[in-house]
Parts: sequence; structure tokens; C-alpha cells
Amino acid sequence: MNLPEIRLLYAHEMRSALRERAIVVNGILLPIFMYPVMLWVMFTGITFVQGLNEGFTSRLVVEGEPPAAHAAVLDSLAARQGVQILGRAAPADTAETSGRGSRRPEAPAPVPDDPLAALQAGEVDAIVRFHEVGTPLPPAAAGDTAAAVPASLDPNFRVQVLFDRSESRSRGARDRVDEVVSRYRTAWLESEGESLGIPAEARTAWAIASENVSTEEELGAMVLGQLLSIFLVIMVALGCFMPSVDTTAGERERSTWETLMTVAASRASVVTAKYLYVATLGIVAGLLNVAAIFLSIGAILRPLMQGNETLSFSIPLLAFPVMTAGAVVLALFFAAGMMILASFARSFKDGQAMVQPVYWLILLPLLLGQQTDLTLTPAVAAIPVANVTMMIRDALNGVFLWPLIAQTLAVNLALVALFLWVARRVLVFEDFLLGSFDGSFWRFLKDRILGKSNPRAVEAKRHA
Repeated sequence: MNLPEIRLLYAHEMRSALRERAIVVNGILLPIFMYPVMLWVMFTGITFVQGLNEGFTSRLVVEGEPPAAHAAVLDSLAARQGVQILGRAAPADTAETSGRGSRRPEAPAPVPDDPLAALQAGEVDAIVRFHEVGTPLPPAAAGDTAAAVPASLDPNFRVQVLFDRSESRSRGARDRVDEVVSRYRTAWLESEGESLGIPAEARTAWAIASENVSTEEELGAMVLGQLLSIFLVIMVALGCFMPSVDTTAGERERSTWETLMTVAASRASVVTAKYLYVATLGIVAGLLNVAAIFLSIGAILRPLMQGNETLSFSIPLLAFPVMTAGAVVLALFFAAGMMILASFARSFKDGQAMVQPVYWLILLPLLLGQQTDLTLTPAVAAIPVANVTMMIRDALNGVFLWPLIAQTLAVNLALVALFLWVARRVLVFEDFLLGSFDGSFWRFLKDRILGKSNPRAVEAKRHA
């Protein structure tokens, strides 16, 4: 190979790529905006759906009454925002406001004749049944048997909620009932304890105290490790996809491949320049995507974390060279594999179809590398794509297993060498270079490479 030739051809390929709108969009703009925008849309959609669910009014049918000493629990349920008890007028403080500012009570909605059938039909969101402790619970549906409940001190009671788990409104209604009853229970226990002079620490016989010992930086590293590692792999593959098809099948479709073969440069130099060009765009796409997500993830997630754990996003300094090395070996890996497959296509469309199986082949290793309860092991380090994914995730969490990182890079570079050996064997055949070979890569591999066909004998047979 001639380095000046490769450098000249590589610069030509890069200039040509920057003039192609599709390559600029897919290799530069898409990595910058795709996943940050996707994350924003996804989290905004989740927040919007949660807001819609909160805005629904839960329609409840109440059967039975709590004991007189606990009548306030039913009043609290009726006064809860977003709850409507059928057959019961809304409290004055939650009734609709008239134009003059006075409260206008709403007429109570009728109770269905068959509440359980109405629940199954979606006309009712939940059925709330109050039972005194010591009486058996009635069956929830036909065929169920009532369960006996041991007697307890008066005036205790039990609440049974029937809901449809397949409906979000019904699940929300169950949660609202649980919230009201739990809050009432806590307040009642505190009130009774104070009246009896029982200290707060003595009111709980059994308790579980949990404490989060992870720091904001560790939580942020966990989130970054999950997102950046998988997005880097996917975006490097997407960054190599369009250039690999354009520089092979696209050249053949534009009838410029034969012209390129006539330049005063060896075939090896031409193919090497194209290969480095595809790998470069894959590296650029991956690193741009990582930078875009890192800069935008805080602004995207911060509104969702209000009231919960706060996150602090930072990347260890040693993680940058590890991620860069991972992006380079992935780009070399994807560029070699995609170019070999796409070079057998006669048109750009055929090239896209031939390269698509690469994504299916990397799906399982990619998911394997996302195992959160594992770090990089010798077994995982021997699996392409999965090893790089886990290596990057560990680096973002501050875990650097240098011998296994070296094994990861060696495994992927060995596969790159294998792909390049296959490409070198393919370049020997003139019918492939001129586009006259009619067949897929797998047929070529079987007949020409694994079959150890003599290139001269094949050409002589073809011209005979």
C-alpha cells in the first residue's frame, strides 16, 4: 500500500461525503439530535400521560359503610380531588363554582344496577367495599368463596377494592383509594397513640428502615452507563451504514466504480481509503452522539426527578480514552463488515437490504452487554459488541479492568483482520470489481473463497 495514495483518496472520499446531503444528515446531524430528541419526546410523553391520568376523575361505587368511629375516612375519600362517588353528592369545597363565585353542588351520578358488570364494561373505575373486621369478605366475583376474617377489636374495618388491572383509569382509582385510606390510617394511629401517651418510637413493633448510600454522582454514572454505552454502539453502526453503502453500491449505481479502478493507484489503496473513510464517519457519529446526550441528559431528566433522588452527571477522565478506543474498534468492525456485504449490491437500495442483517446480528450481544449486575468478565470480553458495550459501561462507572479491556480490543481487532482478509480475497476476482458477478456475498464466500477457486480459472471459465 502507498500512504500518499491512500491519503489523497481518503481526502477525496471525505470531501465527496460532505457534499452528500444524506451522509451529512445521517453521519453528523442525526447523531447530534436523534437520541437527545428521542429521550426528550419519550420523557415528555411519559409526563403528559401521567398528567392525563391525574386529570381523570375516578368513578367509584361504595358498598357498605365504615364504622361510625371511622366515618371520616369516607368523607376524606369523597373530598379527594379527582374522585367521584356515584350516588353521593360532591362536598361543598369540591363542587363546581358558578359564575358569581358561589358553590353550586353537583347532582349525584346514579349508581349502576350491577356495579361489577359496570366495572368490567368501563363505566365504573373501582368498587370500594367497607367491612367490619370479624365478618367474612364477600366474593369478588361469581365462583369465588368468601374468606373468613378473625375477629378484632372494634371499631376496626377493612377496605376491599375491586378494579380492572388492564385499565389505567381503574389502576389509578385503586391507587387513589389506597392513598386516602393509608393516610387516614396513619393519622388515626398517631392520634390514638398520643391520646394513650405512647411515644412515637414505641408505636411500631416492626419497621424497616432503608437508606440510600449511593451518591448523586454514582446514580448519574449508572444512568449514563446504561444510556451512553448502548447509544454509542447503535450510533457507530448507523454512522457506518450510509457511507458503506454509498461508497460501494452507490459507486456502482452511479457507474463511477469502473472509472475509479482506472486511476493510477492500486486496488488496495483505493479500498483502504474507502474503508478508513467509512470508519471515520462511524467514529465521528458515535462520539458526537455521546457528547450530545451527555450535554442534554441533565436538562431532560431533571424535571422528572423533582421530589426524588437528584442526579449528578460526570464522566471520569479515564473513561474518555476508553470510550474513544471502543468507538474506534466498533467503527473498524462495522465498516469492514458492512462494506463487504454492500459491495455485492448493484444498487443503493440493494446495498441497504444487504447490510440490514448486521443490526440483527448485533442485537443479542448488545443486550448481553447491558447486564447491570455484571462487570466485564473474560467470557463476555470474548463476545464482539457485548464486550465493548460492557467495557464502556464499566468505564463510565469508574471501573477499569485493564487486562479485560485489552482482551476486548484484541478480540474486535482480530475480527477486523478477518474481515480485511476476506476483502482482500474478494478483490482478486475481476467479475466482482466490474460488477458482473450475479450473486450474494454468501454464494461468493461458498463458491470462491471457501471453495478455494482459482481466480484465473474462474475468469477463463467465465469468458469461455
